[in-house]
Amino acid sequence: MWLTEETAYTPQEMIVVAGARTLEDNKVVFVGTGLPMIATVLARRTHAPGLIPVFEAGAVGPTLETGLPFSVGDSRTSSSASYTKGLNTAFELTQRGFCDFGFVGGAEIDPFGNLNSTMMGKFPEEYQKPRVRLPGSGGASDMAASCERTILIMPHEKRRFNEKLSYITSPGFLDGAPDARKRAGLLGRGPYRVITTKAVLDFDESTRRMRLIHTMPGETVESVQAATGFELLVSPAVSEFDPPTETELRLIREQIDPLGFFVKKPVKPQPMPNQF
Repeated sequence: MWLTEETAYTPQEMIVVAGARTLEDNKVVFVGTGLPMIATVLARRTHAPGLIPVFEAGAVGPTLETGLPFSVGDSRTSSSASYTKGLNTAFELTQRGFCDFGFVGGAEIDPFGNLNSTMMGKFPEEYQKPRVRLPGSGGASDMAASCERTILIMPHEKRRFNEKLSYITSPGFLDGAPDARKRAGLLGRGPYRVITTKAVLDFDESTRRMRLIHTMPGETVESVQAATGFELLVSPAVSEFDPPTETELRLIREQIDPLGFFVKKPVKPQPMPNQF
């Protein structure tokens, strides 16, 4: 938990706020389950009322005013939607270039923004019986391949940021070659931001390697690098990301996810009982 003079907030809340601020008004975002949903609703209720959400089950442009969807197939994703036509139609939008952002998470990432959410272990030898079986792609691979830009969110731990992945589930810049995505037949421009519990990162235009642009409050360039399993590039203009505002926290806790289904509330310290 991070502390400010006025309030306390959790790393999850910081990720949500950073994700929301990254989204732009009057753009189309293909939304994944969990924290991307919270960030999308927060963006719509703050600076981006014209943001258009797309969900994997086929809903396009819902208002998200009837309560938080618990999954991309929840009936609430269709409430007041412009239209709902099913999974194929949703992904057709990405392939036709109509989705400005794809918003996804993963368990493991490499310097070029490739994501693993499939398995941990040696591939292909351990694929059938891996050390860890992860949830898998869902629609994340399609989103990473075809959305114009992708926003990636994940906890920042050294074991998750690796030079080489166990398995590539969702493509980033592949091997980092300038034309790697084009040669692979991928339509979108690739990863745009990586938002973690410690930092906000982008990708160098020439090398396609991950670059640190913002540290989260309380973090430093050195602490972020120490939690990363490969060498990060560092922007000359690296700065500290602004903490959540009271309004952003109130919206998350009281209106968007009041039950704490995806975003856990900070635990207030309790005074020790007087035993004497």
